[in-house]
Amino acid sequence: MLETIIARARENGDFQAVVDAIPYMSFLGLRVRSGEEGLLCVLPPDQKLIGNIILPALHGGVVGAFLESAAIMQLFYGLKAMHVPKTVDITIDYLRPVKPEETFALGIITKQGRRIANVRVEAWQGEDRQRLVAAAHGHFLLT
Repeated sequence: MLETIIARARENGDFQAVVDAIPYMSFLGLRVRSGEEGLLCVLPPDQKLIGNIILPALHGGVVGAFLESAAIMQLFYGLKAMHVPKTVDITIDYLRPVKPEETFALGIITKQGRRIANVRVEAWQGEDRQRLVAAAHGHFLLT
């Protein structure tokens, strides 16, 4: 079933249906849109995602899941993957507290082999894309 949704998304260029078909991405409220640089992922603000109410800041697990989701969506978009790539490993760099406001992420496929792809993801808030809040680098098994 997911393969059909992915194929349809490739035809019409709308990958939101793929996100909506993956339960945790849907739970996060993840939104995607195609752009010149790839598939831009957007995490809207939501009180249920706050981990530190004093700052306030998003929970680190949510930030990590957002970055991993952005990498997987970039693989769907850029490599024509038909199955959900399996995460081999992922390293998250938490660069500053991620406030409960709209957060953006863009994945960049840095290397693709026959079975493994390397993806770097950068996340930011607001207009300044150079002021990253988190970054990730992961290896994914393509099946």
